[in-house]
Amino acid sequence: MRLHILGICGTFMAGIALIAKEMGIQVSGSDQAIYPPMSDILKNAGIEIFEGWHKKQLEQKIDCVIVGNALSRGNEAVEYLLNQKIPYQSGPAWLYENVLKNRHVIAVTGTHGKTSTTALITWILETAGLTPGFLIGGAPKNFKTSARLGSAPFFVIEGDEYDTAFFDKASKFLHYHPDTLILNNCEFDHADIFENIDAIKKQFKNLIRIIPSSGKIIYSREDKNLKNILKEVWTPMESTGIQSGDWKARNVEKSGAQFDLYFKKKLFAHMEWSQCGLHQVQNAVNAVAAAHSVGVAKKDIVQAFKTFEGVKRRLEISGVANQITVYDDFAHHPTAIAANVSALKEKIKPARLIAVLQCGTNT
Repeated sequence: MRLHILGICGTFMAGIALIAKEMGIQVSGSDQAIYPPMSDILKNAGIEIFEGWHKKQLEQKIDCVIVGNALSRGNEAVEYLLNQKIPYQSGPAWLYENVLKNRHVIAVTGTHGKTSTTALITWILETAGLTPGFLIGGAPKNFKTSARLGSAPFFVIEGDEYDTAFFDKASKFLHYHPDTLILNNCEFDHADIFENIDAIKKQFKNLIRIIPSSGKIIYSREDKNLKNILKEVWTPMESTGIQSGDWKARNVEKSGAQFDLYFKKKLFAHMEWSQCGLHQVQNAVNAVAAAHSVGVAKKDIVQAFKTFEGVKRRLEISGVANQITVYDDFAHHPTAIAANVSALKEKIKPARLIAVLQCGTNT
């Protein structure tokens, strides 16, 4: 089978390419901008990449074209595949039909913390010897790749609320049909496609409607928007938090590097790890609740925390010069920026913090 991916250098689409290649499928792709590290990862996997959008890329024998959500009508490649009636799908639809349909899907959703939480859950399952499949919207430091097929029943995926494709305006996460759903939080974001917070809530409500009653929903109890979203639920739930919840972090060190984790008012374990910030502690509690719900032992969870390296561009040290440490972070939403500033202030005090922000997304 031959698969061609339009928009292959995005993290999600590149992940699909890597998984398809692992399945023995012949994969090629094209993108407007091709640059490291994603271009190197794809080329090292033996995936042919073309620069730009040209119909000649589709003139070879192709069984199916996967169309990324960055492409729209008027694009040369899109017009050609429609005119020639070449079979095409969105990335999320292809992933479900070919990979997720027969797996236990653990999906991490929310405005913030998806990548870090997905990476942590994946590492916990890996530490437990479960070899999960995964697709993470970033570069997890514990793995050499952001996606793999895996051999266990579990597949961990970052569930994005952004729309699927120009021909499918529903949120991507609706295609994944999770068995275990993690709801980190919900705020207004993606102002280029969502008119207001209610439009986002609607997508989350649609997602909750398709979670099986045999599954589990893990949600952050202290998030006010999630309370409204979860008014009608048919799936067992467990709540998490720092001040309240079935799962709760107590005695949290100011940096967030250590805390006691309680489950239903009983001490579950003392947790130690290398990450910092209260926002990461909340992500951690969600990850533990999800892993515990699928049967991972306490000792494996505790060990995974001690060896978890985090994700690239998540308060990552870029370098040190003249006693000045430079951190890099992907945060672009005001809430995420504030959380990172607060975490760093606590970590580096009494040193001075200078923040440089690049504005460039529709938040």
